[in-house]
This record gives sequence, structure tokens and C-alpha cells, in this order.
Amino acid sequence: MVTQAPEEPEAVLGLRGLVVGNYCHDVLIRDGRVVGESLGGAASFVSNVLDNVSVPCHYVSKVGLDFVYSVSHEPISSPSSMTTLFHAYFTSDPDTNGNQDRVLKRVHACDPINPSDLPDSQFDFGLAVGVAGEILPETLERMLDICRVVFADIQGLIRVFDPVDGTVKLVSLRESGFFHLLPRIGFLKASAEEAPFVDVEEARKWCCVVVTDGKDGCRVFRKDGEMHILPFPTVQVDPTGAGDSFLGGFVAGLIRGLAVPDAALLGNFFGSLTVAQIGVPKFDSRLLQRVKDELERKAPCINGCERIDDGSEFKKSAEHEEFQAYLNRAAKLLSNYHGKEDQLDPCHGKEDRLDPPSPAQRPLMLEPCLF
Repeated sequence: MVTQAPEEPEAVLGLRGLVVGNYCHDVLIRDGRVVGESLGGAASFVSNVLDNVSVPCHYVSKVGLDFVYSVSHEPISSPSSMTTLFHAYFTSDPDTNGNQDRVLKRVHACDPINPSDLPDSQFDFGLAVGVAGEILPETLERMLDICRVVFADIQGLIRVFDPVDGTVKLVSLRESGFFHLLPRIGFLKASAEEAPFVDVEEARKWCCVVVTDGKDGCRVFRKDGEMHILPFPTVQVDPTGAGDSFLGGFVAGLIRGLAVPDAALLGNFFGSLTVAQIGVPKFDSRLLQRVKDELERKAPCINGCERIDDGSEFKKSAEHEEFQAYLNRAAKLLSNYHGKEDQLDPCHGKEDRLDPPSPAQRPLMLEPCLF
């Protein structure tokens, strides 16, 4: 018998959100040695951000009876399959281009999420965040029917898996079985590696496309323009989940009423915090409170769903640079004073709002360093 997930939480700010994607077991392997085991799956990283900035959603995820982690949003337990398991292989030696890429392999795959697994309800926004092929075309179509606007992570749509060893490969969106749904998707997120399989120039005619690019930040594409959003300083330890945390921050910003570029800035911020830790990151509570306070100050009492319906405002707010400086300073102080309780608060000894840093205070961009 399949255990059903609980009813969705009470909406906040009049918004009702739906997140669809399986939890996973992740194993990180460097040079043939296991260096980390953690909770995985885009839903775990997305929920970590949304929960921490007080955006409750209903989650639909499936796991097997072997699932070993405690999560805030109870998944559907399937007795017929094991929990999705990924092995991520890293090497200490960069390739000829200086990159330290990972090879991702799906070892087990839990049952897919079917349209009948989704609630018989209506939602203001939905996130399709599959990682292992668990979101079917008909499931995404059902999400589009019941959600006012849908954010789709392209990784859940274009990944295929080697039948022998489970190595993750990518196919063109046109070949994926999802292409016909593109005109109904509100926002499409892709990594720089995935973007060539999307045809951004075609996709941007139908929806807002966000392409994340690690230490280079992200680019936002609309049919009427494009924009580069700057990154935040970090030392990369584990890239797993960075794009998922980005999406969580991006969505949180939009539904709190931020313009698209400002929301993308918040996404970059949470992505940078994520790569500095292995697995689902633990965010400092005081840092999070400052972020929430700043969001409330920037967009008080705004129902952001009225703005994301049509793609939201595609221009930087008058306070974009100030918002960037605020987050930049907070991220730098968190890095400098991690573990120093009296200095961890980015506003310690200051007024409630951070002043933009002087040129001498601006953090230097750090090159990523895998393990």
C-alpha cells in the first residue's frame, strides 16, 4: 500500500505553491573514495530555501522503504522500488581545460510521479524539479493545468540514463517528449551545460529562460531582452544542489514581489551558500532573518503572483545594486566569521540595514575548488 503525502500547508501571503520531484540518496566519490553521503534531490534543496524564507508549499515526492533521512515534508513511500540513488564521481586532477567535472550516475530510480499523485486542487505557482526522470510529460501537463504559473528545471525534462551503468546524459528538449508544453511554462531554468540542449533562442520566445553559470552568475532571457546577473563570492566544495537552491531563491524573490533581476540575484546568493557545503546546506539563522527583513522592506505586502503571471517585471529595480551590496556583504561576513558568534551577524554593530560596501570592502571573486 502506498502512503500518501499529507495535505498542503496553509497558504502564506495568499499564495499556494506546489513542488514536485523525488528525494534521493546522494553519494559523493572522489578518486574512487566515498567522501560524503547525503540527502539529495532537487526538492530537498528547494524546500530548504523556501522553508527558511517562510514560503510553505505542498510537496509531492516519492521514496522507497529504504529512505534513511528525516525530512520536513513527508514523501509518498513506495513499497515497489528503492529510493533514487545517485553516485557523483569527482577527480582531483583537472582535465585539459582546467575543469574538475563530475560524472553522475543513477544507481536506483524510484517510481515516477504520476498525474494521479498530484493534489486535486489549484495552486498559484508550481515547481517541476525532477532529477531522475520521475516527472512524466503527462505529470507536467497536469501541473500546468492546476498551477497558475509553473517553474520547470530543465534537468528533469532532458536527462536520460545509460541502461548499463546509469550515467546521466542529456537529450535535446525537442526529443524529450516535453517540447510541446514549452509555450505553457512560465519560467525555465537551465545550467550552462544544459542550455545548448534547450535552444534558448527558441525557448525565450515562449517563456522566461534563466541560465545559471556557477562563478559567472546567471543570465535571464526574455523575448524582449536579456540580462546578466552578477554572482557572489564563494569557495566551491560541492556543486550538488546549487541550481536547485538558486531556483528556490529565485521563486521566493518573485512571489515576494521582486522584479526578475532582483529575484535572480537572490537565487545567486542561495546558490553560492549551497556550494560551500556538502549536501543540503545549513543556513545561519541570523543571516536568514536579515534576508527576510530585507525582502519585507523591499516589497512589503505585495502578492507576487500577480507579477509572475506575465513573467514579472524585466528590469532591475532602483535598489538592485543596493540589494546586491547588502547580500554581498552578508555573504562575505558569513565566510570571514564562520563560527565566531559575536561577529556572524552581518549587521553586528550597525543599523538594521547594511550600507553598500566601499571599494576596499568589496569581496574578491574566488575560483571554485572541488574538495
